[in-house]
Amino acid sequence: MPELVADLFLSVDGFAAGSRSPGYFGFGGPDLERWIHDEMEHGYLSIMGRKTYSLLSSLPEQARDESWYRMAEAPTVVFSRTLESASWPGATINGHDVVDEVPALKARGDADLRTVGSLSLVRQLLAAGRLDRLRLMVFPLIVGETGREPFFVELGDVALELESETVLDGRTVLLDYRPAGLPPYAT
Repeated sequence: MPELVADLFLSVDGFAAGSRSPGYFGFGGPDLERWIHDEMEHGYLSIMGRKTYSLLSSLPEQARDESWYRMAEAPTVVFSRTLESASWPGATINGHDVVDEVPALKARGDADLRTVGSLSLVRQLLAAGRLDRLRLMVFPLIVGETGREPFFVELGDVALELESETVLDGRTVLLDYRPAGLPPYAT
């Protein structure tokens, strides 16, 4: 059965962005580019929320790279109760609850599902036990002063099993976890 994989790009202190940080927090590199390319080749069904879709679809032309165009063409389900249509050729809008819809999406397809950004969507899926893997791409900086979009806020306690760890470009760490229910002290 297909899995649901959430990929999050975060600072060490758990922020998805910094008010002064460029893309990839300024820590792009050949290993990261290769990882992104290889992931896009994997053939996921992407799922995202309205905020992420609106942000990505409104990027100015000069900010769009090859990865952006490939993402816009790829099969994508945007979860939104307010959007009525999507401009990306590969995107469809789903107005239902993501937690309820993920099992049906997994049952209907052969490809794994992958979130793109969408912190609130990932929080909902993790809290509901719908996430199969949580992959954290941790960039080597702390953005305590300028951090925006903290991921771990409002999450309950969740144990994680480390599947693998990879260092990219000698500085960025990819941690691949499987949610493992409640921590031992909570049982």
